[in-house]
Amino acid sequence: MATAAISAVLPASTRAAKRDPALVRWGLTVLALGALGLFILLPLFAVFVQAFAKGWSAYVEAIADPNTLAAAKLSLLAVSISVPLNAGFGVAAAWAVTKFRFKGKSILVSLIDIPFGVSPVISGLIFVLVFGARGWFGPWLGEHNIPIIFAVPGIILATTFVTFPFVARELIPLMESQGTEEEEAALVLGATGWQMFFRVTVPNIKWGLLYGVVLCTARALGEFGAVSVVSGHIRGQTNTLPLHVEILYNDYNYSGAFAVASLLSMFAVVTLASKKFLEWKTGRKGPVN
Repeated sequence: MATAAISAVLPASTRAAKRDPALVRWGLTVLALGALGLFILLPLFAVFVQAFAKGWSAYVEAIADPNTLAAAKLSLLAVSISVPLNAGFGVAAAWAVTKFRFKGKSILVSLIDIPFGVSPVISGLIFVLVFGARGWFGPWLGEHNIPIIFAVPGIILATTFVTFPFVARELIPLMESQGTEEEEAALVLGATGWQMFFRVTVPNIKWGLLYGVVLCTARALGEFGAVSVVSGHIRGQTNTLPLHVEILYNDYNYSGAFAVASLLSMFAVVTLASKKFLEWKTGRKGPVN
């Protein structure tokens, strides 16, 4: 009887001991909300205020400018090529790492993470070293009239490199947690490799794959450093939206710069909403590694 009474009291006392004082809870909450407002909400609000500072007509004029439209088309082109490439690689890499045993697996995982540890500017300089006029392949490319640096292909290469790990790093832990039992069962029941992949593996990873694609798309659209090095800043030809914002700002066209920046900000809000939806669908409780 005494033991039952003690066991009934212990959980409540333990919870009380673990409960933070009200002052600490409210203090940390106010601190977090203050940091959120100061570093995220206030700058975002300022972008839209400056974008519409000269009125709606000036905003529309800045968005409809041919250089802005060209920058938007180039950004979307880079995203439409780099994201599918990284999605395909991410699925293949996650499949290889989680479903097979081979020598060098840890090295492969480390290589996938290289773009996380390399500055985007350094990434751009690497492509200049390899494909530039005085680079390793520059003379041969010049002889065959194949432009890479200061052209669209260089921008796509730089964007693909910077966004390289996102899908793979999202799928690897997900597929590791799922194991291989369902795939093995499908093979035992007579499914082919492709049937197993499309009917078992893809349905199991679809939300994680979409989550990685959303993050990859956001990073690709907002990339500045690597693209700035390889683009040449040619207006209407090799400027993406982030580069176009810089040029407008340097030209003291502040309303135009903030108008274009508002487009990127709106996409960031859409990305955040998509991210939260996918977190809900996948039952994610914490941040992505």
